[in-house]
Amino acid sequence: QVQLVESGGGFVQAGGSLRLSCAASGSIFIIGDMGWYRQAPGKQRELVAIITSGDTTTYLDSVKGRFTISRDNAKNTVALQMNSLNPEDTAVYYCNADVIRRDATRDQYWGQGTQVTVSS
Repeated sequence: QVQLVESGGGFVQAGGSLRLSCAASGSIFIIGDMGWYRQAPGKQRELVAIITSGDTTTYLDSVKGRFTISRDNAKNTVALQMNSLNPEDTAVYYCNADVIRRDATRDQYWGQGTQVTVSS
């Protein structure tokens, strides 16, 4: 099938930066939208940023100007550069991809999640 593997989470002080990466592998024909979501303790999962196959991007208002999403279609990867982090950004971050498989079926896939912790 298809797997999404994330990397790059960790612990950082307020004002610092982290870069998250996600690589998709498996029976992939083409990937549509790719995105990053996050879920903080006691809160619902929310969309942080999304990028289309044509590189159109959309961001959560609270991260605009601080986070940048990018993708490499040749490598089936998506990244999230996070700058000026603050404690409210603390959450588990999940990669998501809209994948059309080689058998022409389509499905949404999620990564396993990576913890981002920002101290004040």
